[in-house]
Amino acid sequence: MMLRTIIERLYELPAESIDRDDALKVVAELKAHLNSGNIRAASPSGGGWQVHPWVKKGIILAFRVGRLADFSPGGPFWYFDKDTMSTRALTADDEVRVVPGGSAVRDGAFLGKGVVVMPPSYVNIGAWVDAGTMIDSHVLVGSCAQVGKRVHLSAGTQIGGVLEPVNSSPVIIEDDVFVGGNCGIYEGALVRRGAVLGSGVILTGSTPVYDIPRQTIYRRTADAPLTIPGDAVVLAGNRKLDDPFAAGHGLSLYTPVIVKYRDARTDAATALEESLR
Repeated sequence: MMLRTIIERLYELPAESIDRDDALKVVAELKAHLNSGNIRAASPSGGGWQVHPWVKKGIILAFRVGRLADFSPGGPFWYFDKDTMSTRALTADDEVRVVPGGSAVRDGAFLGKGVVVMPPSYVNIGAWVDAGTMIDSHVLVGSCAQVGKRVHLSAGTQIGGVLEPVNSSPVIIEDDVFVGGNCGIYEGALVRRGAVLGSGVILTGSTPVYDIPRQTIYRRTADAPLTIPGDAVVLAGNRKLDDPFAAGHGLSLYTPVIVKYRDARTDAATALEESLR
């Protein structure tokens, strides 16, 4: 692909050696493809996920060649950012609801039809949010994060992006996942289809997840991210510390716990009112 070749060549150049006009054309083309969904930072592949580092390189290039600009639309809200980092221009034809009240979607983020963005929320460049997903209030969808169809990101949820290292997998949330309020998913964690995260669950690369029904522990490895199995129901839990000092003071560490897998009661509890969309 010509675009990939040009981005990888420009990415390797020192900033002072980059022809800015050429780089701006390439960045604009990349963002157009990201907006349309023709290109994404990671994509499904053979039951797993494939990261596309050159896409991340293009986003980093956009930051590298950008210059501070005044985007202020007038009125009381001032907006200053790099001139390569404008907000995305949505129209009614996109069939995306962006409810007024302080939300922003950066140019270069894909939003599928029927996505709802409640205020205030933020969707960063390189993110992919597929059709029918609800982004509730105070939600962050980080750079290059991949969010599937019919996902519910409840209020206060933070979906971290992973832009660097460019080879690293971003946070990925597959189809039909329900994420409860004030959850945090970071460091390339992968949440498989249909999983449910209860309020306050935090997933990071260093977080072990204890699966009670299957009697196993999930951790990130050198070759794979922390992965939550499909249909798992995860709640915030804790585990005691064996250290005598910690034990003497009743200390414990937070840990996510899979308490069961989805059933009819879970489906009923996480069902969303379609009229709200």
